[in-house]
Amino acid sequence: MSHKITLETCVNCAACEPVCPVSAISEKDAKRVIDTGKCVDCGACVSSCPVNAISA
Repeated sequence: MSHKITLETCVNCAACEPVCPVSAISEKDAKRVIDTGKCVDCGACVSSCPVNAISA
């Protein structure tokens, strides 16, 4: 199971993108998205999100 970003909560601050060790996070339609094929469930993105938009 990979992490997911709640798009309604995401403010597109991009704080999560640089902490992802496998570059699974990118921007799409003015929000951040996680590529489930790349995500390794490390959780680094969860603690970096200032609005708690990322969950497992």
